[in-house]
Amino acid sequence: MKFQSAIPFVIATLGFAFPVVAQEYPSKSIRMVVPFPAGGGSDIVARVLAQRLTATLGQTMVADNRAGASGNIAAEIAAKAPADGYTLLFANSSLSISPAAYTKLSFDPVKDFAPISMVSSYPFVLVSHPSLPVKNVRELIAMAKAKPELLTYSTAGAGTMSHFAMELMQLLSGVKLTHLPYKGAAPAGIAVMSGEAHVSFLVMPVAQAQIRVNRLRGLGVAAKTRAPVIPQVPTMEEAGVKGHIALQWNGLFAPSATPRAIIDKLHRETVAALGNNEVRQRLADEGAEPVGSTPAEFAAFFRSEAAKWGDVAKRSGTRLD
Repeated sequence: MKFQSAIPFVIATLGFAFPVVAQEYPSKSIRMVVPFPAGGGSDIVARVLAQRLTATLGQTMVADNRAGASGNIAAEIAAKAPADGYTLLFANSSLSISPAAYTKLSFDPVKDFAPISMVSSYPFVLVSHPSLPVKNVRELIAMAKAKPELLTYSTAGAGTMSHFAMELMQLLSGVKLTHLPYKGAAPAGIAVMSGEAHVSFLVMPVAQAQIRVNRLRGLGVAAKTRAPVIPQVPTMEEAGVKGHIALQWNGLFAPSATPRAIIDKLHRETVAALGNNEVRQRLADEGAEPVGSTPAEFAAFFRSEAAKWGDVAKRSGTRLD
């Protein structure tokens, strides 16, 4: 009888424990692992979000830049961290490329992470050094066909979305350029601005500022519509490369075994942060569009991106290990 009478108390206690996890979290600072160096597009968005979440969660969220291996170093750190909500991954599109480009990963990008929310999305922009004698994408393609592999392009690293954006363009247009990989979007941008590389697909936050001051020439926006921050630059489809869409999305992930209550709280706080007028304006100024998807929506989108870029890797023969 004593055992039976204790059962309701045990059940009630266990039922009460789950919401307490969310109520008590966070009780210390949170580490947000960022896969690329400071100054790039993903880093800019990550720091805007971290600053806002620091204010609303009541604990410091620290952006920890761990560049290298197309974001896989940062992803591995986050995947192997304790699933307690105190180590998060601020990933970008490169995470959806990793399963196709790398066959020897020590983690599974789909199984080892719990999506929290897509944070923002913005297109890549094809840019050239102003001294390159091309004024549009058609002229660039004509030059590339006349001088195969003479033209060079910089990227944020082999296996990143900037790399695959060019792989897609090459597949669709039948040209071949020489790849110059760098360690992040910022050095890739510097390479094309300095003339080390002829062209590059740069993320909107990096590209638009330099196009405005004529340090780079904008050739094409890899989106369905033109970007409000650089409306004079046509889309890649308008420029003649049909089907060329390459978006840099950013999103927040946690290790897959993280308690659901913590995932839900982080999702709510992230969506609320993206609804803040100051945050929205700061992202808009960078050419980024706030998103704020549900974990389920983000998971479905991630799977679709992995399938799309996996096909590009297969068709282009891109393997990085």
